[in-house]
Amino acid sequence: MVQTAKGSSSSQNNVSHSASPATVSASSRKLVLRVKSSEQMKRSAQQTKSTKKPKAKQKTSKQRIDANKPKKPPTAFFYFLEDFRKEFQVQNPDVKTMRDIGKSCGEKWKTMTYEEKVQYYDIATEKRAEFDRAMTEYNKKMVSNLSNNVHGYCVYLLFAQL
Repeated sequence: MVQTAKGSSSSQNNVSHSASPATVSASSRKLVLRVKSSEQMKRSAQQTKSTKKPKAKQKTSKQRIDANKPKKPPTAFFYFLEDFRKEFQVQNPDVKTMRDIGKSCGEKWKTMTYEEKVQYYDIATEKRAEFDRAMTEYNKKMVSNLSNNVHGYCVYLLFAQL
């Protein structure tokens, strides 16, 4: 059964095989259903694949990375990971992927008690304290270097406001 444009039902089947979807014939006011063949579907799929736009490139930050700036130290988990990786590779020489090592390390870390983790937390806090001292020295050097010239001092003032 095919509906006409006015909404009443008709028992006539007006089906033709063409490339466009269902349309209403203006002269007869009947709905004409047009079915795409499989070849036409393949062609239209290929056309849509070829017309896809390439992904937009991400904007790169234009900030310069200072080679003299101290690097942040690893967390306690990464110090544990170093020790665990050595032990794990000795016990399981057939496992080579970092994914498997990381999974087993994470499981072990979750099951460890605080007393077992303390040694790694101590190492991490020592390294963090060293990093903080190095950063204060670095910031003092940057301020002194920037204040030596007027342009640098203006940049420092702008930086200090952020």
